[in-house]
Amino acid sequence: MLLGVIGFPLFRHLTPILSTLIFFMLFFTFCKVNPVDLRLHRWHWFVLLSQLLLTVGSYYLLLPIDAVLAQGVMLCFIMPTATAAPIIAGKLGGSIQSLTSFTLLSNVATALIVPVFFPIVNPSADMTFIVASLTILRKIAPLLLGPFLLAWAWRLIYDGVQKRRHTDKRFHLPRSLASMPFYLWAFSLVILMADITHTLIYDDYNYLIAICQTVGALLSCLIQYFVGKRIGQRFPSYPHGQDYADVLVEGAKPIEDVHQITRISAGQAFGQKNTTLGIWMAHTYLNPISAIGAAAYIVWQNLFNSWQLARAAHGKRV
Repeated sequence: MLLGVIGFPLFRHLTPILSTLIFFMLFFTFCKVNPVDLRLHRWHWFVLLSQLLLTVGSYYLLLPIDAVLAQGVMLCFIMPTATAAPIIAGKLGGSIQSLTSFTLLSNVATALIVPVFFPIVNPSADMTFIVASLTILRKIAPLLLGPFLLAWAWRLIYDGVQKRRHTDKRFHLPRSLASMPFYLWAFSLVILMADITHTLIYDDYNYLIAICQTVGALLSCLIQYFVGKRIGQRFPSYPHGQDYADVLVEGAKPIEDVHQITRISAGQAFGQKNTTLGIWMAHTYLNPISAIGAAAYIVWQNLFNSWQLARAAHGKRV
């Protein structure tokens, strides 16, 4: 993050390659996931419902104070789960499978919710439900479904070849590439911070509203991580085909481990946001100044993630 701030005159010119970095970041992540293991869990729906309530509630709570502030903070809640969330969750000990499932669900849900809610927030926005949904899905789908389908195809082809050779080998990501998504994420963060720094230095905006949006982004970040972790703790997702008694009796996973895995997964699902999409939505459908909230959220969520990663590296609970 500091590298992006200090070297913004250089790194901001790398913004066009962000989509490529995200594509390969997700490709290597999805290579770790067997598509047959993807399924929806109870906590997915509670996180989505909480996200919707906080989106609407924050907007109407702050609207009497300032419309741009209300839009900026609301944007922090309505943004879908980041495509990089499964990477961080995996590093923290969460479930890549359950978070990948939720990432797909969250981004599709956002494409349906935004066209309904944004015309109310900004009546001057020229869009219809169908056009806006397709526009958002068109922006999301290549980066989300493309690497997923490519990784799945690679797995099927590899397993098919090994089966024809009558060997017991099955597809797995080589150890040399296992950490690649994390480093791609770190480099993309440098570029994002450089772009934000350039915007804050050279764009015109109301500094007081910008500061309020920054504080609002911090509060929304902490709220979402806290609520997500609480939901995950309350509604743990057990291994497929097992209920609470099965886990308790068979000892497939200690109960506290299952709760902690889901706690981490739900926390990242709710708290780690697709801020790039949020900034785009602000510039496209809302007052462009509201994008400062989403930009500030990048800083707060990655500071929080860095703190979590540091604690996890020392064996502490996150």
